[in-house]
Amino acid sequence: MRHTVSLKENHLFRRLYAKGKTAAAPTLALYVRGNGRKGNRLGLTVGTKVGKAVRRNKVRRRIREAYRIHESAILPGFDLVVVARTRAAFASYAQIERDLLRLLDKLGVLSRGGRTG
Repeated sequence: MRHTVSLKENHLFRRLYAKGKTAAAPTLALYVRGNGRKGNRLGLTVGTKVGKAVRRNKVRRRIREAYRIHESAILPGFDLVVVARTRAAFASYAQIERDLLRLLDKLGVLSRGGRTG
């Protein structure tokens, strides 16, 4: 993830939950808010409802990889938080990738004609 920094501080997550735009799919929920910077910041949340540590880490890796592959198609200047829902534990990588792209497009974060894959 070249142009993206990890979002780690709790207050930034809470601000996105309170003031960001939201969209949801069966496997993921996405919160987006402009950050006034040149790059993006990505935060991932995978709760214990998704499963035990191995399954949560697998879901986290799949989300991060889907984001990394399509990072060049995402407009700069946004904070993004991806929340894995319970169904993500049993979803294929293709389903997670499809849901992530659909949510990014719905919230207007994908560049025009930038949908890759």
